Amino acid sequence: MSKSYTTRLATEADAAAIAAIYNQGIEDRMATFETEPRTPEQIAALMREKGDRYPTVVVESDGRIVAWAGAGSYRARAAYAGIADHSVYVDRAWRGKGAGRAALEAIFPEYERRGFWKLVSRIFSDNLASVALHERCGFRVVGTYRRHGRLDGQWKDCVIVEKLLGASAVP
Repeated sequence: MSKSYTTRLATEADAAAIAAIYNQGIEDRMATFETEPRTPEQIAALMREKGDRYPTVVVESDGRIVAWAGAGSYRARAAYAGIADHSVYVDRAWRGKGAGRAALEAIFPEYERRGFWKLVSRIFSDNLASVALHERCGFRVVGTYRRHGRLDGQWKDCVIVEKLLGASAVP
């Protein structure tokens, strides 16, 4: 990392900062199929809905939130109860400075403690920085979903990544 960061579990008081960073990701059209900005109230409600089972972690620099990572349910079937579908977002001014890595590394133990054995995600294939970040953090590229969805009328391919946690990571 090129800077020292503090990580902690997010609270509803962090919703405005989380929304601001997420909205940058929506505006940039490089990380999500979402197109409508989120309000702090929507983020706070989502955090309440997820509860302690799916925490969000924030990364701070000098008391300012500069990145976050969180997850949600992968699938409703009981067989997948230990798999979480994660996201990581970094403030534009902090990209490429280790904040994304700090966020990802902070969620690994949080989700492992909650009984998760795997984190997965889909990353736009043209978001090379995110694919590289995930690989540096131990994710494995599983494959690519071709034409997974449309964003602004254009097809987007998604790279599928996974990271095994805890005992499941041991061969």
